[in-house]
Amino acid sequence: RLYQIPFESPTCEGELQTLHLIGDFSAPAEFFVTLGVFSFLYTMAALVLYLRFHSLYGENKKLPFADFCITLCFAFFWLVAAAAWGKGLSDVKAATRPSSLMGAISVCHGSDALCNAGATPAMGLANISVVR
Repeated sequence: RLYQIPFESPTCEGELQTLHLIGDFSAPAEFFVTLGVFSFLYTMAALVLYLRFHSLYGENKKLPFADFCITLCFAFFWLVAAAAWGKGLSDVKAATRPSSLMGAISVCHGSDALCNAGATPAMGLANISVVR
């Protein structure tokens, strides 16, 4: 499935033309959020088990090992999800780079056109979202 992100582009007649970025940038974010929801639900279930059924957790030797294995799986998938989130962010950065956007604007392809990409947008907060 492809998502189209619209942005406005000027034409020679002074009108605005809507252009679309082609690509699906949502899959890494959906994976990250889904893993976060499952981690939260597992944490709540484990908390109930630890607090309400403490004697069951202490008597059964397989339960702590299963809890450890599930926690290791979540840690591994969290690392994979963070890497996927970082890849998705780099794809969004590449698609919205000013020089890439100017390549999609037909007005800038003429020999007499003067187009300036301007400054690269600040992506500091987006970078921090991957690190955290």
